[in-house]
Amino acid sequence: MAKNHYETDLDRNPANYQPLTPITFLERSARIFPDRTAIIHGNARTSYGEFYARARKLASALAQKGIGKGDTVSVMLSNTPPMLEAHYGVPMTGAVLHSMNTRLDASVIAFQLDHAETDILITDREFSATVKEALSLAKVKPLVIDYDDLEFPQDGEMLGTQEYEAFISGGDENFAWERPSDEWNAISLNYTSGTTGNPKGVVYHHRGAALMCYSNTIAAAMDRFPVYLWTLPMFHCNGWCYPWSLSMVAGVHVCLRWVRAKPIYEAIADHKVTHLCGAPIVMSVLLQAGNDEKRDFSHRIAFAHAAAPPPQAVLVKTEQAGFDLTHLYGLTETYGPAALNEWKGEWDELDAPERMDKKMRQGVGAPALEDMTVMDPDSMDVVTKDGETMGEVMFRGNILMKGYLKNREATEGAFAGGWFHSGDLGVLHDDDYIQIKDRSKDIIISGGENISSIEVEDALYKHPDVTAAAVVAKPDEKWGETPCAFVETGAGAEVSEADLIAWCRKELANFKCPKNIVFAELPKTSTGKIQKFKLREMAKEV
Repeated sequence: MAKNHYETDLDRNPANYQPLTPITFLERSARIFPDRTAIIHGNARTSYGEFYARARKLASALAQKGIGKGDTVSVMLSNTPPMLEAHYGVPMTGAVLHSMNTRLDASVIAFQLDHAETDILITDREFSATVKEALSLAKVKPLVIDYDDLEFPQDGEMLGTQEYEAFISGGDENFAWERPSDEWNAISLNYTSGTTGNPKGVVYHHRGAALMCYSNTIAAAMDRFPVYLWTLPMFHCNGWCYPWSLSMVAGVHVCLRWVRAKPIYEAIADHKVTHLCGAPIVMSVLLQAGNDEKRDFSHRIAFAHAAAPPPQAVLVKTEQAGFDLTHLYGLTETYGPAALNEWKGEWDELDAPERMDKKMRQGVGAPALEDMTVMDPDSMDVVTKDGETMGEVMFRGNILMKGYLKNREATEGAFAGGWFHSGDLGVLHDDDYIQIKDRSKDIIISGGENISSIEVEDALYKHPDVTAAAVVAKPDEKWGETPCAFVETGAGAEVSEADLIAWCRKELANFKCPKNIVFAELPKTSTGKIQKFKLREMAKEV
């Protein structure tokens, strides 16, 4: 066998190889478009030149406190400019950014601070009561920096010795940050929801974050200078990596402190928003807005939505309201949306029900993902492509986490067989498009038959009076489990339990129909996901 001459005297060197990192995207836009608006927050405007300078000042101030590679900077911030600055300033020092869910309770925050070994905590005054309690419970004693939002003042207590602006004022806007020495270095830490036991710490690397930015801009069809509205929490999977992605195309970040109808419509109309992301709860906020909250706009907005597949009725109404929808799918472990429903032009010719059926698929792997399929988790064989045979959705590629922090067993289990096991159950269609049928823990097994909670929920959503629905398993002596539905209805609705059960019997096989309907407000996470673990406990009492 001849020696491979392509590997002789052709080595990596600084001229032909640089570790990938998303930080360079901000440096580039600041150099080329220094005067273009990068951030809008209330009445405040920040240019790309100023954005880059402020991120470097933050990095410098952190470095002066001894922050460097392997350290953790935790942030408890809403969708505000410091959160964007932290996505650059923290990794510029080599440290890891840990973004916390702003709706967590004190005990969970304390666990995360300890598990992450937090060195510095930047926290918004809005969350000071919860954070103060968490700090009293935590073993670590981080340096606390308070953020006082002058555009939207908060009354919360100042917990640290320094306010954010004062802290970064001591930094150098020309701070000489360096690329990571290895693109596999950690860039951020995000915790799973932790519905059973303590949450797991998901570690992202610079390479994956950079590649996700290319993937996002391609998948969202972003031209240069898009205007992006922050309806998605930036703490959620680092805002699906959009804090970094927007810098690739010198886009505008329109900050949104709270997801409420009036400011959303105002931003769309005033700033000509082109893109936004979020869970179906954002659709509900938009569709249920009162006339005094809505604003007219003539352009269409690209809306990338994830979480559970939204019902067809909601999809139709959202499109009619001026939003072009793309369904995404992913997990914390995949940097957010690692799959998307790549729309085919010929599907536009389908009648409405068929077209909406296509829109409810999770689709195919995103541009930066190497592979995604549905497998039997025991044999690791790909399931039959018939749209019926269920298996577990599996991923592999460069936009998968490094692993779970300090949890080798969970990491090895997640990557068993050389694939990431999502825990989601789905089917594979003959065109290789994936469709999620349920979470493995959400499937209802009644009398030996598998019932997809999503299928039952979709039937309920078709009823004109149902605005939200979630179906879980209720223990049953005879059948083992039966479907129990929790439902929210529109104002003035008079629909009864018997009415909805009868409705489902027209839509579904009898064994799939819910045996109980409970009218109640559905518990949701801050990202709009319905907390089914709470509903399962409630179902036991029905």
